[in-house]
Amino acid sequence: MIDSSFEHEWQAEILAARPMILPARQYVYPARVEEVEVGALEVLVRPAKSVNGAAPQAPFLATCALGFADPLAPTGVWACPHPAWLCAVAGGYAYMLDTRDPASWEQVEYRPVTKVCPVPQHGLLIFAGFNALAAWGSEGKRWETHRLSWEGLRISGVQGDTLAGYGWEMMTDRELEFEVDLKTGAHRGGGYLPAK
Repeated sequence: MIDSSFEHEWQAEILAARPMILPARQYVYPARVEEVEVGALEVLVRPAKSVNGAAPQAPFLATCALGFADPLAPTGVWACPHPAWLCAVAGGYAYMLDTRDPASWEQVEYRPVTKVCPVPQHGLLIFAGFNALAAWGSEGKRWETHRLSWEGLRISGVQGDTLAGYGWEMMTDRELEFEVDLKTGAHRGGGYLPAK
C-alpha cells in the first residue's frame, strides 16, 4: 500500500522479496537489529530526478525491520508533508526517511503505530499509538497529545481544525469521545482518567 495524500518528489515500489541483484545503495532501519530481513518491508526508492540542478540520485533499497506480524498492524508507504520525506511502516514500526539523504531518518516512538492518518489540509501526518497521538509536519514532529485512553483509541474523523476520536476508559469499560486541536495538539475528553 502506497498512500500519496501529499505531493512528493520520489517514487517507491514495495517489493515482495529482497531482490536478487541489490542496488548499490542499501539502508537498513534501524541500523542495529538482529535478523532484520525476517518479515522486513523492502522498498525500492527512486529519489527526485535532481536536487537544485544536481545529477540524478541513484535508487536505494530501504529494508525496514518488522515490528509485529499482526495483520492489523499497519504496513505500507506514506507520502509526508515534506515532499522529500517518505514514511515506511512495517508491522506498526514507522520509519521517517529523507530520500535525499537516506542515512538521515527517525523512528516514530510508538511501538506499534496502530494507524497512520494523513491530514493534507493541515500539512500533518498523524500517528496513533495505543493511548496517544503524534503529528509530523514538514519540519518534523509538531506535537504529541497526552494520554487519551487507557489502552486503545480510534480516530473517527477530521472536521475543520479538529480531529475527533474515542479512547477507552478503564473504570467504566467504555469509550469516551475526545477532540484534538490539529494546530497545537491540545485536547479535551478521552478515556484516560488517572487513578486518584
